[in-house]
Amino acid sequence: MSSIDAYVRTLERTVRAAAVSNNAGQPVDIDQAIERMGREMSAAHDNGNKLIFVGNGGSAGICSHMAIDYSKNGGMRSTAFNDGAALTCLANDLGYEEVFAKQIDLHARPGDVLIAISSSGRSANILKAVNQARLRECVVYTLSGFDPKNPLRSMGNLNIFLDSHEYGFVEVGHLMLLHAVLDLHMARNVAQAATAS
Repeated sequence: MSSIDAYVRTLERTVRAAAVSNNAGQPVDIDQAIERMGREMSAAHDNGNKLIFVGNGGSAGICSHMAIDYSKNGGMRSTAFNDGAALTCLANDLGYEEVFAKQIDLHARPGDVLIAISSSGRSANILKAVNQARLRECVVYTLSGFDPKNPLRSMGNLNIFLDSHEYGFVEVGHLMLLHAVLDLHMARNVAQAATAS
């Protein structure tokens, strides 16, 4: 087996083994979770709300990518709280742990959906963002990896966990699963429209 074959197989195994739980820590079937997320995100938009993506580093890149795809392709108003001026201003004034929580305090409203992404599930600014989103009565989805006991994994309405300590597998897996939520939701909408006509 070539190196790339082994790499791709490891990535596939990591994503296929994704564990999803609800806010009570009970397991949720991955297909049901993906379907639920797409449905709830779309409903949030229909109700005048928005999707908010937060993450650091590579996860911030995922946030930018997904915010534009969910907006442009999915027709759902979406944003990523990673503007450079906002981050540096808030980090300078309040500390880096507050850069997302403060933006949520300023901009979130009840019924918005926060998608919190952290490979380690331990980034203080992501954990504070989730706590602030809860105060704002937002729906929260988390995506994490590394340690199965990471704190982020128990904080969302739905929590997706990838059991790997490799940033590449966790980050690519998170990106793929968020793409799946959007792409499968759009495919269902097309199929339902075709059936109705």
